[in-house]
Amino acid sequence: MADSKSKTTTDHDEIRSWVEQNDGTPASVRGTDDGGEAGVLRIDFPGGAGEDQLEPISWETWFQKFDDAGLAFLYQAERSGGGGSTFFKLVRR
Repeated sequence: MADSKSKTTTDHDEIRSWVEQNDGTPASVRGTDDGGEAGVLRIDFPGGAGEDQLEPISWETWFQKFDDAGLAFLYQAERSGGGGSTFFKLVRR
């Protein structure tokens, strides 16, 4: 059995590619926006928990907040048994 592979990145193209390969879209948590700026960042995956609590936002808005908050994207490239994963976490740089 292979070990799960996780990576941490700040590269916008790498993040967007991984999210889109897993059918995800950029989102923020409803009610957490601050004066027109994106609120708490999330990625919305089909069938994900809390779908009704997320608001779709553009990649431009998502990455602006991501960079302004000094975040990095930690994600699981593949599961320990092989195959895709939708596990990710936003962490401080």
